[in-house]
Amino acid sequence: MENDNTFIRFDWAIKNMLRDKANFEILEGLLTVLIGEDVKIKEILESESNQESEYDKFNRVDIKAENSKGHIIIVEVQLTRELDYLKRILFGTCKTITEHISLGDKYDKVKKVYSISILYCDYGEGDDYVYVGDMHFTGLHTGTELIVRTKEDGVIVQHLPKDVFPEYFLLRVYNYDKIPDTPLDEWMSYLKTGKVKEDTRTPGLQRVREKLRVLSMTKEQRDAYYRHLDNIMFQNDVFDTARTEGREEGYAEGRAEGIVEGRAEGRAEGIVEGRAEGLAKGLAEGAARVNRETAKKLMMLNLPEETIMQVTGLNHDELAIIRSQL
Repeated sequence: MENDNTFIRFDWAIKNMLRDKANFEILEGLLTVLIGEDVKIKEILESESNQESEYDKFNRVDIKAENSKGHIIIVEVQLTRELDYLKRILFGTCKTITEHISLGDKYDKVKKVYSISILYCDYGEGDDYVYVGDMHFTGLHTGTELIVRTKEDGVIVQHLPKDVFPEYFLLRVYNYDKIPDTPLDEWMSYLKTGKVKEDTRTPGLQRVREKLRVLSMTKEQRDAYYRHLDNIMFQNDVFDTARTEGREEGYAEGRAEGIVEGRAEGRAEGIVEGRAEGLAKGLAEGAARVNRETAKKLMMLNLPEETIMQVTGLNHDELAIIRSQL
């Protein structure tokens, strides 16, 4: 049973509740803690992920907002691994920049963009749970950073490249594993566990305690919310199982074939080479088999073909063959 201190997961809230102006303070709190300055959302802008779809439980969910400074902020929650994720968020920021400058405008109309990715999936390697990236121009020989001087309203103003170029924040939720002692840690704890300290003073989290209690939801909202959680658990189990089975099958087949080939040659180096080649071959075949099985499961969930291709690495023709066997 849920209790009165159980709060709605952020990935659900951002898709279903945080576009409401009455709840802007929650998102503003997270952005203020991340960016290090007071952020006020002016409006929520239209975004391709604002539309519901039959596979939305697997789709990224995002908000695109404009703050009081005219900066654009993209917030995405990524629930599954994606092979070309960095390229996609780069495309997203570039698309956002071009969408918000009209043909014929001067380049001083280009807006600063913040891209914030909240990752509920195993993505990349690193010993931190928050990573930040921006653009720097550094002297090849001196190591100093370039400062550009521009004239604005008759005044010479200094700009760093980071004042203009997009900034990227990657929040690796499942890599957070500590007792929260900073505002950012408190947010990471909530993103991972859904828990908020009773005496929190962290921007946004006080409003989470007021607005995002599970028990405050209607029965219909709770039913949809629990289905969402079930779908996430099922999806994670599919990918974890596929990864484990592929690794185990690959190693087993590789060892077996390597030993057979090595013994047949009758030489010590044959055993070594045979095992290595057999292991590589077994790993490849095992991975291919798992990719095909994963594709079948994802097809049964009615995911779009592009998503299945990204997850499995299979092409259109290979998916067509698998689909014909269902």
